[in-house]
Amino acid sequence: MASLTELPAWKALQQHYDSQGKALKLADLFAADATRFQRYSSEFKDAATDTTLLVDYSKNLVTDETLDLLVQLAEATGVASLRDSMFNGDPINFTEHRSVLHVALRNVSGWRAFKDASGQSVDGEVRDVLGQMKRCADAIREGVWTGYTGKRITDVVNIGIGGSDLGPAMVCQALTPYQGTGPNAHFVSNVDGTHLAEVLKRVNPETTVFIVASKTFTTIETIRNANSAKAWFLTQASDPAHVAKHFIALSTNLKATGEFGIAPENVFRFWDWVGGRYSLWSAIGLSIAIHVGFEHFEALLRGAEAMDRHFAETPLRENLPVLLGLLGVWYGDFFGAATHAVLPYDQYLGRLPAYLQQADMESNGKYVTRNGERVNYATGPVLWGEPGTNGQHAFYQLIHQGTRLVPCDFIAPLRTHNPIANNAHHEILLANLLAQPEALMRGKPLEAALAETPADLAPHRVFEGNRPTNTLLVRGALTPAALGALIALYEHKIFVQGAIWQINSYDQWGVELGKVLAKNVLGELRGEVPLGEREHDASTAGLVAYAKGFLEQGH
Repeated sequence: MASLTELPAWKALQQHYDSQGKALKLADLFAADATRFQRYSSEFKDAATDTTLLVDYSKNLVTDETLDLLVQLAEATGVASLRDSMFNGDPINFTEHRSVLHVALRNVSGWRAFKDASGQSVDGEVRDVLGQMKRCADAIREGVWTGYTGKRITDVVNIGIGGSDLGPAMVCQALTPYQGTGPNAHFVSNVDGTHLAEVLKRVNPETTVFIVASKTFTTIETIRNANSAKAWFLTQASDPAHVAKHFIALSTNLKATGEFGIAPENVFRFWDWVGGRYSLWSAIGLSIAIHVGFEHFEALLRGAEAMDRHFAETPLRENLPVLLGLLGVWYGDFFGAATHAVLPYDQYLGRLPAYLQQADMESNGKYVTRNGERVNYATGPVLWGEPGTNGQHAFYQLIHQGTRLVPCDFIAPLRTHNPIANNAHHEILLANLLAQPEALMRGKPLEAALAETPADLAPHRVFEGNRPTNTLLVRGALTPAALGALIALYEHKIFVQGAIWQINSYDQWGVELGKVLAKNVLGELRGEVPLGEREHDASTAGLVAYAKGFLEQGH
């Protein structure tokens, strides 16, 4: 494939940006077209799960011509073809020769057959693991699975890191209203002992199940935390045989899990075609199924599956993940926007920005194309955000009046799970959600500021406006199915952008270098390797020596 910036479709977009795009004014676009909202918004509907998601992209710096040119870029870069290759199980993660089949994990209705890179069906194996998850979750939630003293399980602690933590932690918080009588869910990821220590203060060894999530069962942070949790457990449950009733593994390393003390029937497998940041749909989601019930976990899968079908079957011009992905390319590569804010107006979605940080930045934070060449354009944005309305009293100032263009996604369910004070809280929340994109679009000109402010202060009250936003509204409450559809929407948006940027969105070699160097430093801190034997720059060598000297003093 030709270099992205040499494609006629890219050059046409650049010309369009230079001649029209950078001068577009949202206020003028709305003034000229009374139907802009109707034409530039779309409802995703899935009758099977009773899920409706409105995506309003009308407050973007685009015209029909812009969108047509963006779609032509998607066609020129083979987005549809690569999408079909993913669904067909082709090894599109070519640096590791792996399929990318998280979509197969939520094939609940069996709408298509999924095969891996070797041509082997994966549907049966997925169903088997889902059945194992259901039996485990049901047994714990119904009190059939008890602790070593016969008491009911009240808490589940997921020990993992990265995708083995961020996904299930985000979903468990988002679906808190569906917990019912299920166990509380806790998450330990940081190797900082404080994280584990604070969780252990809140649980009882007699009534706690630990889930150790590590495919190889060698992830240094996860196994260190797991061993410490096991040691804590055995201070009260002195018989090592009791470990089998309180520890579960999500792993493929049966030898290591057996040596740890975990019973074979409590080891859940997943596959190398499941990337960590896309793994919450797999056995990594066991904490979700235990916390909210398997029926709600399955509803989460069904919502994602519905979005998968939309992505796979809808023409590019009406395809919501494609449209959102193209808008991101438009701002990142033509307007120079380096960041993207995700702003959920729902307290339960408080961890969504952190989850999407990994999903997006680990996927598309690449500077090498699939051909092994360095890109000469921007790839993945810095993704960030916090729940509204808290963010309005923190960083919105920069979005409104700062010098950087920050495209934003505003997200909210139209119904709350907690309609306290006769729904007054939720009405205020929605009012703020709906007002912020309007304020970012309209701004406040100098004339308006002068009408209410002395002339010397008026410039400080000017808002340039013309800041682009998307608004995503769940029609109803945030259900498991709606959440599944929302997550899958962003997953596929990430796919689209990676396809256009001609990068491999499914490896993460940048994560590995720091791990290797950390092992070297650890040996020095522990005295296993003499200082100076490892080659460091002067700064790192000095820092290692400084830290080692402090530790050796017994502090």
